Amino acid sequence: MTLAPLSTAREAGAHVTLAVRPPYDWAHLERFFADHASPGVEIVSPGRYARTFSLDGRRGTLSVRPEADTLSVHIRGLDSQQARGAVLARVRAMFDLDADPRAITHGLGRDPLTAALVARRPGLRMPGAFDGFELAVRAILGQQVSVAAATRLAGRLVAAFGTPLTPEEQGEEPGLTHLFPTPEQLVEAEISLVLNMPRARGRAIQGLSEAMRAKPDLFAPGGRLDETIGRLIALPGIGEWTAHYVAMRAMAQADAFPAGDVGLMRALDTGAGRPNRAALLGRAEAWQPWRAYAAIHLWAEDAARRTP
Repeated sequence: MTLAPLSTAREAGAHVTLAVRPPYDWAHLERFFADHASPGVEIVSPGRYARTFSLDGRRGTLSVRPEADTLSVHIRGLDSQQARGAVLARVRAMFDLDADPRAITHGLGRDPLTAALVARRPGLRMPGAFDGFELAVRAILGQQVSVAAATRLAGRLVAAFGTPLTPEEQGEEPGLTHLFPTPEQLVEAEISLVLNMPRARGRAIQGLSEAMRAKPDLFAPGGRLDETIGRLIALPGIGEWTAHYVAMRAMAQADAFPAGDVGLMRALDTGAGRPNRAALLGRAEAWQPWRAYAAIHLWAEDAARRTP
């Protein structure tokens, strides 16, 4: 998923402009992030994404806006170039700025179906993650429930266990009230009781938190896909779907593919019925090594079909 990086253009204080390889579909990313935003931690409004963060003990907020062929990033709360660089690296990954759309188009062009989808939405990018642990927790909260229900659970988790920002830290972002809970805050938390959800899911988040404390680079990008998936499904409560979903969005695995996903199966239903998991995996062989991007296109197609 991460290819040759583009250089940062201009930097002036806490304002940074990042170059974007066109075509770039900001609107799709905005809709996706809006649907999955954690209340208190993230705010998405037309033409703008904003969130809280903590880096080496320093708290802050950031916002991202599209401007022509660039993204304008405003970082508040950090006063060193090195610290801002670490935040910008996460922004680049989250907004998939290092992807090569020509390579993806070529790779998915071998199948007429995905070729048509890419032609319909040529600037589609991977909605990445600012923080791998945060995304994995959200993925567990989303197991067996709708995206909207998972978002409500995330808001309750943040309010119960996250760290509140002071009014000074919030600055001009009054809707950004908390930092997402850390592994230390969740490892022994009564998550299931507070969120009124299955105990197995709460234990899965506790197990994930313990694993993250033991291995802080648990969600580092790179490496072989099979090794990445094996490492994730070894965690309690993490199955194949969740592992591939986290791998594709948080760990730069461009060939990750959550084959059991209902939305992917719906998108391939042309009137003769949905394919099963085995048939979907067989069809996806033509999309390697870009199956994650094929999934994003199929999800977008499925959403478009179901939107009046």
